[in-house]
Amino acid sequence: MAFAVPRNLAEHAERRGRLEWIATLPAVIEKLQGLWSLEVGEPFQPGGQTAWVAPASSPHSGEVVLKVAYRHYEAFDEAKGLRAWDGEGTVKLLAAEDLDDTTTALLLERCRPGTLLSSQPDTTQDAVISGLLRRLWRPPPFSEEFRSLQEMCDQWADECRQKIAGHTATTDAGLLRDGIALFRSLPATADRHVLLCTDLHADNVLAAEREPWLVIDPKPYVGDPTYDALQHLLNCEDRLEADPAGLVSRIADLCALDPARLGQWLFARCAVESPDWPELLDVARQLARSVGL
Repeated sequence: MAFAVPRNLAEHAERRGRLEWIATLPAVIEKLQGLWSLEVGEPFQPGGQTAWVAPASSPHSGEVVLKVAYRHYEAFDEAKGLRAWDGEGTVKLLAAEDLDDTTTALLLERCRPGTLLSSQPDTTQDAVISGLLRRLWRPPPFSEEFRSLQEMCDQWADECRQKIAGHTATTDAGLLRDGIALFRSLPATADRHVLLCTDLHADNVLAAEREPWLVIDPKPYVGDPTYDALQHLLNCEDRLEADPAGLVSRIADLCALDPARLGQWLFARCAVESPDWPELLDVARQLARSVGL
């Protein structure tokens, strides 16, 4: 039987020039089967963009999930974060192995029934996401070192500037400059720093038996908790485009965050994301008016 590559992973690998990495996966998975005594099933479809993920079974741990991930920048510390949370709101990490500079393998708790939170009504998603975020925000010290949110924001701001270079003679040039500058400055003005998930949205939360809902696929950093609500806001596309200020107010209330600061963060993130997601420019314009920028 041919080795199966999930659709999203295959498409992303082709776009990013990672087909050579995909070709290494059969040998990597065979090695992990021996290392962790696994029987591995077919991968989940359509899958994610940067990891091969499949159900597996182990005589030691029972039903598990094997994740073989491409070591992209934002996800370097996934295993460290899962160890820090230790199953409190997240799936449990059972084992981890950095195989080389490009590949990390994780053995994870399996969620049953594994239903996506995104299948639930918006009000349920908001309540679950906000409750999980408040549980995940652990203050330092941590047993391991994590990168700062400032580091990630500086990198994203640099990438945005490169993307818009030569195209700044537009009506939105000032808005983009303001958004990039704010994205750089906000991390330094936080009044508290906590362990962040940074990629918590309803497709990264699964129904489980140990807890009603568990987080998967965190991308841990340390910094301003207000930032951590952004990915959920961005994934609520219809509500975001219709009434961004109203959505900010609702999620800020549920997460016990300052709505003005959350509005600033969302404005800045929309500006930085807009070269690849042009619809966010209109959201940024609406937010610029509502937060007085």
